[in-house]
Amino acid sequence: MTATTTPQTPQTAPTATRAVGTWTLTRHGVRTVTALELRQRVRSSRWKAALIVWFVVVGAITLLAGGALTLFDDSAATSDEAGDVLFIVVTALVLGLGLLVTPTLTSTAVNGDRAAGTLATLQVTLLSPAEIAAGKLLAAWLSACAFLVVSLPFFVIALVMGTVPVATLPRVVLLTALLLAAVCGMGLGWSTLAARPAGSTVLTFVTVAALTVFTPIFFGLTFPFLSTTQEVQVYGVPDDYWMEMDDESGMPADEPVCELSVQERDIARTEWTWWLLAINPFVVVADGAVPDSASSTGSSAAFTSGTTQALRDLRLGTAEIIDECWQDDDTSDVVPVRTGAGPVWPFGLAVNLLLGAAGFVVAVRRLRIPQRTLARGTRVA
Repeated sequence: MTATTTPQTPQTAPTATRAVGTWTLTRHGVRTVTALELRQRVRSSRWKAALIVWFVVVGAITLLAGGALTLFDDSAATSDEAGDVLFIVVTALVLGLGLLVTPTLTSTAVNGDRAAGTLATLQVTLLSPAEIAAGKLLAAWLSACAFLVVSLPFFVIALVMGTVPVATLPRVVLLTALLLAAVCGMGLGWSTLAARPAGSTVLTFVTVAALTVFTPIFFGLTFPFLSTTQEVQVYGVPDDYWMEMDDESGMPADEPVCELSVQERDIARTEWTWWLLAINPFVVVADGAVPDSASSTGSSAAFTSGTTQALRDLRLGTAEIIDECWQDDDTSDVVPVRTGAGPVWPFGLAVNLLLGAAGFVVAVRRLRIPQRTLARGTRVA
């Protein structure tokens, strides 16, 4: 009688499974989701068509703007003014189109996948909600930056034609890219709150419109309510100076002499509402990209710099002494120099990024499983 032995199968060591929390964030997880999102976009013919249309539209408007400048302004053909204006036009065009296109990249990132039934495939894996949200956000931001990269040749053309400092270009690109990232975060947040892709897209566009269009309107509407009539000191030419006119020339007989006087003026407390303009993405790029040194060149860049300086002065409100002595370019010693009117773009950029970060946080919390409450008519998987 022989004894039979049963071969024993080797026992494999149990595979260690990493603990996945809501906010677990690893580079591998983010890269996996980002690669999936980018592959879907690259395979899409609409994505390639959008890039081609973007290049054609920006190029056509750039060429038309350059041609119009040389056609209606004879001096533009022989001076650097056309290049300066063209750079401002291209910057405003790329930022404006970017704010129009970017909401569509993330506003359907979550509810669109949920409607297609592909979101559950990601949620049942070891990917955390933070990794899914970060991957979708990063993919959308890279896609938005692709439009920005396509526009670089036109920036370079305008830069070569004009006198805009070379350092302005990386500032414009960096600020525009950060603003597009903020818009991607807002769209991602709305895509998790709205049940339908159309609803989240509309809400994202409304948010962008609130920052770009509604903020100047609100500033203008609040201006009358913040204005009061009060006595202020004015440094300028006295009123009786214009009463003594030369009979032959029709001009004042004497040279104007500025002096201090107390007058009643409408004073607006703009230090309460200046932030409405500061959070505008166009103001952020204009104030942060145009260097202060351009203000002495007398070009269009100097005009833009002067405009943003006026916005900075709104933070300080009305001056203690209003300077209306315009006969000399230099400010008189009678009028104290106003200090503290620093750049406003850090505040505006921070507000935009905070809104984008809020959208990202909302997206992570809404991607958790089990989800406490869902919108009517939707399900997790």
